[in-house]
Amino acid sequence: MSHLIESMAFVGATPWHGLGNPLSPQQPLEVWLSEAGMDWRIEQSDVLFNVADDGMHIRPFTDSKVLYRSDSLAPLSVVSPRYKVVQPSEVLEFYRDLVSAGGFELETAGVLKGGRKLWALAKTGQEALLKGGDRVKAYLLLATSCDGTLCTTAQFTSVRVVCNNTLQMAVKDRTGAVKVPHSTVFDPQSVKEALGLGLSAWDRFIGNIKQLSQRSVSPEESCQFFREVLDEPLVEGTADTMTSKALQQVSALYSGGGMGSLLAGTKGTAWGLVNAMTEYVDHRRRARSQDYRLDSAWFGQGAQLKGKALEHALALVE
Repeated sequence: MSHLIESMAFVGATPWHGLGNPLSPQQPLEVWLSEAGMDWRIEQSDVLFNVADDGMHIRPFTDSKVLYRSDSLAPLSVVSPRYKVVQPSEVLEFYRDLVSAGGFELETAGVLKGGRKLWALAKTGQEALLKGGDRVKAYLLLATSCDGTLCTTAQFTSVRVVCNNTLQMAVKDRTGAVKVPHSTVFDPQSVKEALGLGLSAWDRFIGNIKQLSQRSVSPEESCQFFREVLDEPLVEGTADTMTSKALQQVSALYSGGGMGSLLAGTKGTAWGLVNAMTEYVDHRRRARSQDYRLDSAWFGQGAQLKGKALEHALALVE
């Protein structure tokens, strides 16, 4: 089966999606560019079309441009002339000062969909220990696309160490993300200022998680929670046992089948509800391959589902 992930590099343990080239710690960005398969540029050219079968009547279409890879010359997308490209090197360059002076450490970087999506992920150095020895670490993800499917997005993400579950760091009405549309030039410094790379966002996020770990949940509440998040309301007059496979899976993960589900701050709590959903999305939800799962869990429907779960869980502690 072909992979969405064309190339990637990582430091430390093999990522949960099981793909990539291992690197030793503290490698320079130039090594990351090469090993992550990001040492090429996105170039652009005119769109041409043939108006006759003889191939002698080629005309330009000035309302669009073709983006293509400098190394393979493979086409990436057709976009508006106003589309602002973010180069692969710019994705990694975003972290240079954060790594050299800010205590960050690059952990993964790579190329998705033949170059249409690019990303890098770095540990911020912040972490928290919840009840029962449940360790959560903070990361900063930067991702972009050249096909219009994703704004250039800088997103705080948490990783639960016991199971590698990932969760975007939303705090109340703040998403923990800065999104730059491709109609605008990407300004790394402005993005960093908008993120507020201090401790405040992380402290608020961990404060919410601790509240979730202290909020006991009844069996009735857990059932209602999963039905609401999965958009599977109980139809009046039907048996409660009529549930989808997804609902059965998350219920089983929450009830003891999930990694870390029996820890003191997780078992029978709102934090347990969130982690049942994140484990389902990151590890159990049906996907064509592990790299399709990653794409969904970070950028697609999976990410939306995890965000919805966190939002519903926070509503339980308001």
